Amino acid sequence: MKIVDATKTPISENPHHVDARKLCEIPHAVVVMITLKPGESLKRHMTPVDVIFYVLEGTGTVEIGDEKAIVREDTLIESPAKIPHRWINESTSVFRVLVIKVPRPTEETKLL
Repeated sequence: MKIVDATKTPISENPHHVDARKLCEIPHAVVVMITLKPGESLKRHMTPVDVIFYVLEGTGTVEIGDEKAIVREDTLIESPAKIPHRWINESTSVFRVLVIKVPRPTEETKLL
């Protein structure tokens, strides 16, 4: 059994310059926790694999392709491979989302 304390996992360097922590990387998936402070956002990007998002805390805006929605804690969002997407925290509180990439990417994410 492997137990990971997300609060003690180091912040991974990323092109968005936000708090992103890789919690798990196994042959078939990658799990990352992203924390956006008020006013922070991810740059629009495209992943080479399917992504599942689960909102852990707060309220944020998700854009996937031409769709845009405000989502809250305990919401799951599916994002297909190779569709541009991003997250925006326009609230006054912290926004945290769990990111599950399946299968584990073998190509880099592309910023747009």
